[in-house]
Formats: sequence, structure tokens, C-alpha cells
Amino acid sequence: MIALVRAELLKLSTTRLWWIMLLSTLLLIGVNLAFYIGFAGNAQGGLPALDTPEWAQLAWSAGASGRIFVMILGVVMITSEYRYQTITGTFLTTPRRGRVITAKLVAGLIVGVLFALAVLLFTALVVIPTVLLAGGELSLTEARVPAIALGTVASLALYTILGIAVGALVRNQIAGIVGAVAWAYVIESLFLAIPALQVVGKWFPGGAAQSLMSIDVTPGMGSSDLLPAWGGAAVLIGYAVVFAVVANATTVRRDIT
Repeated sequence: MIALVRAELLKLSTTRLWWIMLLSTLLLIGVNLAFYIGFAGNAQGGLPALDTPEWAQLAWSAGASGRIFVMILGVVMITSEYRYQTITGTFLTTPRRGRVITAKLVAGLIVGVLFALAVLLFTALVVIPTVLLAGGELSLTEARVPAIALGTVASLALYTILGIAVGALVRNQIAGIVGAVAWAYVIESLFLAIPALQVVGKWFPGGAAQSLMSIDVTPGMGSSDLLPAWGGAAVLIGYAVVFAVVANATTVRRDIT
């Protein structure tokens, strides 16, 4: 299994896709942070001042917005093999398809964690100087940095696995990417942004990740109705198990031609 995981990571590392997705992730987070900095203290936008722990919470949580790109990366990790018919050689080398999909899921989990670490480092390089220059104090507990960091890692890792599961289910790369974007930017965003819909949205992966981060600041959206942190963790683990089962079941039972 370790050899298969290494093979999957090697496949990904030899392409330009991983660093394009990483740069896109950091760019999106940078745009969000620029917005938070530019409109900090704006009463109409509901953004707290730069020197407050509430602003630090909001800024640190920006990293979770990169989940769309790791989800797309997960989709491409498996659909590219169907698109270019390299999946035939992969399954001939390892006839037990379940092992191949498991290796892809583990590789996706590793990639998601590495992306999250890069995101947290980038966020730290922006947030820490900003808070200090604004006259604020760095407090890991008041800004809930440990919980937010854990939520960011869990979110990006889970969405990479989700992308692989979606790719295994649809196999068509364009359909998988469109579905991923629609889910992250339309469906989840809608159910998490509107308080009346959060009773459902809090059970989605994005809602579970947000509850795990324990973010109280939702500028312009009113108060959040989310699960407790332990509930968010349980939901995320449940989704990971379901995604893995779906990815394995759909791939093992289908003809690859």
C-alpha cells in the first residue's frame, strides 16, 4: 500500500497541476485577507477592527476558503486517468481496484494536509504583521488559532477526499469540476450564508468544518447556527468514511472502458 501511495504522489508531483492549484489557493486567500484588511472596522460591513481578537479569528479562518481548489485537485487526480486512459495500465498493474482507490484517497489526504500547512504559513505571514502594526496583541487563545488551524487542516484534507470520490463517481473530468465548483460556491455558500438555511447547512462538510473552527464572526450575515466543535469533528469523520466507501464501490463495480 505504501508503494501505491508513493506512486500516486509521484504521478501528481510530475505535473504542473499541484502548484497551479496551490498558487490559486493562496491567491484566493490573499484576496480575502486584503478585503478583511481594507474594510476592517467598517461598521456597515460588520468587520471588526484590526487590533481585535475578532478580526484575527476572521483572518485566520480565511484559509478554509481554499477547499474548492483541493477539491478540484482531487477530482483531477482520478478523472485524468480515465480521460487519458492511463487507468487501464494502473488497474493491470494493480488488479485489486480497491487498493488503487484507497491509495489515491490516502495520497489525497496527504496532499490536502500539505496544502493546509502551506495555507496556514501564508496566513500567518499576513495576519501576524498586520495585527502587530495595528497595535494589537497576538493571543493564540483569544484568536482561537489552534481550533482554526485544526479546522483548516481537516477541511482541506476532507475536500481533497471528496474530490476523489466525486471523480470516481462521475469519471468525467469536466462534469466533476463543474459539480465541485457548484457545490462549494453555490450550494454550500448559500446554505451557510443565510441564517434561515443554516439548520441544514451546518450538516454539510463546509458547515462542519466551520463549526470545528469555532468562528463567531460572520460579517453581515447575522449569528451562526452551527454544530458544536465535537459535532463538527464527528460529521467530518463520517463524511470521510462515506466518501471512501463510495469511491471504492463505484470504481470496483464499473467497467473502465
